[in-house]
Amino acid sequence: MGNYRPNVAALMVNEEGLLLVCERLKNPGAWQFPQGGVDAGEEFDLAVQREIEEEIGLKAGHYEVEKSTGGYRYDFPKGAEKRGFVGQEQTYYLCRVKGDAPELNLMQEPREFSQAKWIEPREFELGWLPDFKVKVYREVMRDFFEVELD
Repeated sequence: MGNYRPNVAALMVNEEGLLLVCERLKNPGAWQFPQGGVDAGEEFDLAVQREIEEEIGLKAGHYEVEKSTGGYRYDFPKGAEKRGFVGQEQTYYLCRVKGDAPELNLMQEPREFSQAKWIEPREFELGWLPDFKVKVYREVMRDFFEVELD
């Protein structure tokens, strides 16, 4: 049993039911959802709003949180522990982007993503992920979208 860093992640879904995935700037070919750590004393609901704004430029009024589920946990690879944490425990938020929301702005500082695209949830590819995240993403896609990823 180790110390897990609290983390929030946003499943951004547009009016057509498409899911946002973003390619990591420093890791081409690695796609993920907007996400990040929860600061000490920070409320999770506020942390996800902060991460969404910091990473893709949308403010809280540009989307509605439909539901959230926590308890998703993964371990970092051996030797890759961060700041004393052995892994992350994530709470995922399903966020419906409003039709009048502005375009995404990936040019935030510090910039995290090189590009973004909207996909059908079933089009998510496990090959976009490092091995240690695959189990959590399988669970999340099943729990939120009833999609079984191979």
